[in-house]
Amino acid sequence: MTKTKLYAAIYVILFVMATAQVLVELANVAYWTGFAAIVALSFVKALFVAGYYQHLRYEPRSVALVVLGGLLAALALTLAASYSIL
Repeated sequence: MTKTKLYAAIYVILFVMATAQVLVELANVAYWTGFAAIVALSFVKALFVAGYYQHLRYEPRSVALVVLGGLLAALALTLAASYSIL
């Protein structure tokens, strides 16, 4: 698979996931169910962006782990902030 096809496929995956997030928001689901779905989709999207568009997939593991630690910290802060909304 060429780089252009790979990036186009990842773009389509990200677009579908963003559309799924909007559909979850429009669906009349419980707050925590919708929140969990949106956070999970956002986390997977962030992994795709960091892995392919920021080229972390091709970096040494130590660099990728540092970025993953920052991503997990951002996720923890998001969860903490959402708890304070209620």
